[in-house]
Amino acid sequence: MNPAPGTGVILVNLGTPAAPETAPVRRFLREFLSDSRVLTLPNPLRWLLLNLVILPRRPARAAAAYRKIWGPEGSPLLVHSRALAAGVAGELGDAFRVELAMRYGEPSIRHALERLDEAAVKRILVLPLFPQYASSVTASASAEVFACLDRMGDFPPLEILGAFYDEPDFLESWARITGPELQAFGADHVLFSFHGLPEDQIRDSDPARGHCLASADCCASPGASLRRCYRAQCFATAQGLTESLDLEASGTTVSFQSRLGPRPWIQPFSDEVLPDLQAQGVKRLAVFCPSFVADCLETLEEIGIRLSQQWADLGGEALWAAPCPNGDRRFAAAVAGWIRRRA
Repeated sequence: MNPAPGTGVILVNLGTPAAPETAPVRRFLREFLSDSRVLTLPNPLRWLLLNLVILPRRPARAAAAYRKIWGPEGSPLLVHSRALAAGVAGELGDAFRVELAMRYGEPSIRHALERLDEAAVKRILVLPLFPQYASSVTASASAEVFACLDRMGDFPPLEILGAFYDEPDFLESWARITGPELQAFGADHVLFSFHGLPEDQIRDSDPARGHCLASADCCASPGASLRRCYRAQCFATAQGLTESLDLEASGTTVSFQSRLGPRPWIQPFSDEVLPDLQAQGVKRLAVFCPSFVADCLETLEEIGIRLSQQWADLGGEALWAAPCPNGDRRFAAAVAGWIRRRA
């Protein structure tokens, strides 16, 4: 009989609808966008925007987009996240119990904590699978962990691991996974497209209350703001991947995708960068999405389908959407290494 695991591990990703149909997508969006850390508006305005503008229209469009990427096993994000959790569990061995959880939808954080409680683990490590810190994902996942624990009562010591945007193992594993295919593709430019955030969320994360977004080059020397500045951490990840992939910095661009609503979002926008790259003579464009560790709607549909079509319409020769690390054994080994060092 195997001994009881001493350390419980929860890998937390964002979440996915249960099916690529309007009703499940509406339920998912309602839960996701009701989070005050995601839609940072006063409660009455959030309710009005969600119920009168977003939910009547967006679920059907989003469901159609999900159907384009949905696989035989289900949602790509869930499939790849499960593969990563299995890979990490295999790397860590019987002394650890690894659970996968989603911030929104299933499998839930509450159920993961209940399974670790049943396993009688002596300690819990939580790793939000978001390379760069953002209140809307990292802090939201952490807050949900503690809210669930409050309802459960007694619980063992728990630690939430931080952002890994500049972890050498993260950067090197991604470079090893994608490097050969990038070289074979023969890109003449690489676009690092990160998920966007509203500008006010960036400013709210600034401990100096005056550095972030105060100038065009504020992320070049972020200082203390780097601790929680999503935008600065995105630039640091791009720089790290540029070095790990042995690219020339002049042949790369950083941009942001997936903006929603009328508020100002951090720039430049990925879809607005493409005409500039085409005008500069770029023909073969590679796109990395380093704010995601698992391929999902934003990487497969927004970049792999829509951005690729935009590039073709502009006259670009080819666009290659680099895969996320997903459940690759090299990335699983890197994640297991971070956990083992903290256990």
